[in-house]
Amino acid sequence: MLEPVITAFLKKHHLLTLATCKVNLPYCTSCFYAFIPESATFVIATDAKTRHGHEALENEQVAGAVALETKMVGKIQGVQFTGVFKAANEAEKKAYLKRFPYVIAMMPSLWSIEIEYLKFTDNTLGFGKKLEFYRSTF
Repeated sequence: MLEPVITAFLKKHHLLTLATCKVNLPYCTSCFYAFIPESATFVIATDAKTRHGHEALENEQVAGAVALETKMVGKIQGVQFTGVFKAANEAEKKAYLKRFPYVIAMMPSLWSIEIEYLKFTDNTLGFGKKLEFYRSTF
């Protein structure tokens, strides 16, 4: 189970950086996300024809980050994660559309990223404080 402080951080934010890789060439992009704490899953909208969408479908192992933008070292917070990219199920789609209802008219393709590993850095809890999550202990 994710620590409540991690869930609170992820629910407060809405933009993640998604990293994909094809033939050892990494690529990243920014995506709006909905976070489902019960399943430790991000839900994003993207087209399979985009570079990152195409690459994630070829190699479902993805990585990413969510970070608070700050210049104050004592306020640094962020997560880095690895996960599995797949088509979103109905409950995940509903969660995304609830968070971003204005995209309904666009009928986006929705995908989930099931978090396998996550590291949360939170300097507000002490300099360099890190909390980790592993799905195997979920």
